[in-house]
Order: sequence, then structure tokens, then C-alpha cells
Amino acid sequence: MVWRGYFAESKLPEKVVLFDTTLRDGEQTPGVALTPEDKLKIARQLDMLGVPVMEAGFPVTSPGEEEAVKRIVREGLKAEIAALARSSKQDIEKVASTGAQRIHLFIATSDIHLSKKLKISREEAIKKAVEAIDLAKSYGMKIEFSAEDATRTNLDFLIEFYKTVEEAGANIVDIPDTVGMATPFAMREIVRRVREALRIPIAVHCHNDMGLAVANTLAGIEGGATEAHVTVNGLGERAGNASLEEVAVSLKVLYGVETGINFKEIYNTSRMVSSITGITIPVNKPIVGENAFSHESGIHTHGVISSPETYEPIDPEFVGSKRRIIAGKHAGIHGVSAQLAEMGYRPTEEELKKIVKIVKEMGDQGKKVTDAELASIAESVMGYGISEKERIELEELMVVTGLNITPTAAIKIKWGDQSWRGAEFGVGPIDASIKAVGKLLGDLIKIKLESFRLEAITGGTEAFAEVTVRVSDEEGRSVTAKGFSKDIVLAGVYAILNGANRLIQIRKARAK
Repeated sequence: MVWRGYFAESKLPEKVVLFDTTLRDGEQTPGVALTPEDKLKIARQLDMLGVPVMEAGFPVTSPGEEEAVKRIVREGLKAEIAALARSSKQDIEKVASTGAQRIHLFIATSDIHLSKKLKISREEAIKKAVEAIDLAKSYGMKIEFSAEDATRTNLDFLIEFYKTVEEAGANIVDIPDTVGMATPFAMREIVRRVREALRIPIAVHCHNDMGLAVANTLAGIEGGATEAHVTVNGLGERAGNASLEEVAVSLKVLYGVETGINFKEIYNTSRMVSSITGITIPVNKPIVGENAFSHESGIHTHGVISSPETYEPIDPEFVGSKRRIIAGKHAGIHGVSAQLAEMGYRPTEEELKKIVKIVKEMGDQGKKVTDAELASIAESVMGYGISEKERIELEELMVVTGLNITPTAAIKIKWGDQSWRGAEFGVGPIDASIKAVGKLLGDLIKIKLESFRLEAITGGTEAFAEVTVRVSDEEGRSVTAKGFSKDIVLAGVYAILNGANRLIQIRKARAK
């Protein structure tokens, strides 16, 4: 990057420790309540992601929270496990009982918190902090201390406070921007001033109330912080916290600073946390949103296809994601051509122009063209492949499922003038339906399901489901196919049949 020289002069750290607080501050997202089992699942994935420190919870809040922290500690993960505690005997003893290696102590230091919430003086806050550190040290835990609402605290007092907790035995101090009121310039300067006064490492904990959490975190690192508090998908109270994925990728790509994160697991981690918490990921969210690596504009798609770095800051595969070319009214020749090529279609120049014209007309009517629809357009324009008489089509599907009922699917498919009926059982309605399809297809083409992925492509209870499958035939040829429907079972069946039809198309073409 052209500005790397400036960063070199700033003496950035070679590595920044990511302190993940998804399980603690992230759980404080309104509407999120995680069970101990949920927390354990997320903790395992965070460990796979390579998070070096994870804050497993706030043990004093409930027996379930205490048990969750204990279970995560017992899991024996590679990550260091931390737990939160106020500067009180009860809180500290609860953390100690969990076996957590690190205790994250805090007490408010801003005048508004001291006078309105705690109703104590600055001197009393310092005294409580020192007493808390003394008790925590007696349990042999590593101590990280946060001055809550640090960025609204008088700076001279804040430095005095941190110097005192360092002398008392804290191993790390954290500077929280508790209500997200700092600017990047302010955060950088606060950290720089504290850094000049201390010898121990400094962390930053930034909230996103003004949309500056990631920017403030990076500014804090520029100022001398070597630890950053983050959450997956930016979860957290109110507007959330600094996003793990955005901070980690920015440090690596923009600053050349390591975090030890396994970047290939970022997309999977993001999706898993979203699924468990029930908090959807905005489509335009950096790094992990569905639109992060999607392109529709003709100019952009032409550039991306020719050279991806023209319109992409990173390769989507770097974070375990994928590039998507969207067919819509902004689509161009190159984008549609690439999308068709990925699906196995090779139209002539004239055919391609006709396909693009139809796509744009649909776009002008407010319609985003799906892959399945684009494939149908291509087939109708190109006039080759399997004719309607030779195409396998679904005529009927009935599924029965429920509590204490073995899921069953009855299906009827048509091929030419012939029809077949069959039924199968499965572990669920989708499994039963796919087994029934496979059984009936056996007389036409033997296929093997290699992979199956289900994803909602619109919001709400009436969302369209997109099923992507990879299927192969007895000769080892494999194709990827999709199915779309508001019924997830139908989407799965359509995907399998589309895959079978594509394999038949390939077999027919090669036999000529």
C-alpha cells in the first residue's frame, strides 16, 4: 500500500492479540440469550478460527453463565479463557471458581459514572480497584483491568488510575470506549498518552454507537495498543462492538500486522454465530455480508472478470467466501457470460446479446434474475440441450413429518411420456425427498449426492430458499446445480433434478 511508509514510522506492533468477547459482550446484544451448549459450540469454532483469548462470560450473573464458563474451561481449548468481574469480592471469587486463566476486572472512572451510578469518589474507585487486584492475584489469575467509560474520563485522572493498577499488579490495562463517543484521533491520542505512562500492554474495547468501532480500534493500535477487543459480526450492546472480521482483515491487509487468525474460517464462523444467535448479517456488511464480493454493474463485472483486484480489496477465498456475479439491469455482457460459463453454458455472441437483453428487461421491472432463471433464459435462447420431452420434471411431491412420525416422502417424476412414482423414509423431510428422487432416477441416470447446502436468499418467513448441490454420475462426471423455492423441500428436490438434467445434457453432448 502506498501509505505503508507512514505505518513503518508509527512503529506498529508486529502482532496484535484479538480478545474475542462474542460470548460475553456479544451475548448482551438485545434479543440474544445463549445456553451453555450454545456457548460451547461457539467457543469451539472460535478456537478453530485461532482466537488467542476469548471472554467466555460474566459468571456472577447466573448459575447458567457460571456453568458455561466452567464447561469452556474444561474443554481444554488452545485459547486463553477469560471471564468478567466487577471490582467486588463476590464477582472475583465466581471467576476464580470457574478455572478461567484470565480475569477481566472493571470499574467505572468517568465522573458521570462515579457520581450518577456508583456514587463514589475518584479516590474510592482507585481503592476498590487495588483491593480487587490484590484479591485476584491471590488466585493466581492473569489480570486485565478496564476503566469503564475511559474515553469520557478526565485524561490526567485516567493515567493516574492506570498507573496505580499497574503498580498494584495488573498485567494488562484496557481502554474502553463504552458508549462509542471517541473519534479515531481521540482514541489514538488517549492510547498514546497512556502508553507513555505505562510499561504493561494496553488493550482497546470500542463500541459502535457512532459507527466508528473498527476505525477507533485501528486508531488505538496506531497509538500503541497491542490487544483489541472484538466480537464476531460486531455483536454487542446497542449498536455493537468492533467486528472481529473487519479488524483482523484490516490489520493483515492494510497494516501488515499479524493476529494469528485462520482467515479461511472467518465466513464459516460468521454464519455459525449468526445461526445460533438469530442475529442476521446485513447483506452489505464488510467481509462477510452476501454483497461483500457480489458484482452487478457491467463495468465492475468486466473489471473483476479480467482482473479481480480492480474492484475487490481481497480475494473472497481468503476469508472462506466466494465471488458472486449478479444478473440484473446493471449487468453487462462480460458478467452474464461469466455467470453462464460457470453453469456450463457457452452461447454465441448473438445468443449472449439476446440473453443480456432479457435480463435487463427483467431488471427494469424490479426483478433480480436468479441462477435458475438465467439458466432457463439461456436454454430458451440457445435452443440446445435436453428438450422438454427428454427433461426430467417433478410432477408431484408429498411429505409427511412431525413429532414421533418417521419423515416420509412420496414423489412422482416425469420423463418424456413416462411417469414414475416412489416413496422413501428419511431423517427429515428433505432427506426423505432426496432419497425418493434418487431411487426413481436410478432407471434413468444413477447419481450420487456429493454435497448439499441450504441458504435463505431473502428475508422473512416466506423467504426463498436456495439449495446448492454437487452431484456426480456413475462415470465420475460431476456438476453443481441449484434449486429455488419458498418451500425448502421443493428447493432441494429441484436442485437434485436440475443436477440430473445437467448430467444427462453432458452425457448426450459427449455421445455425439
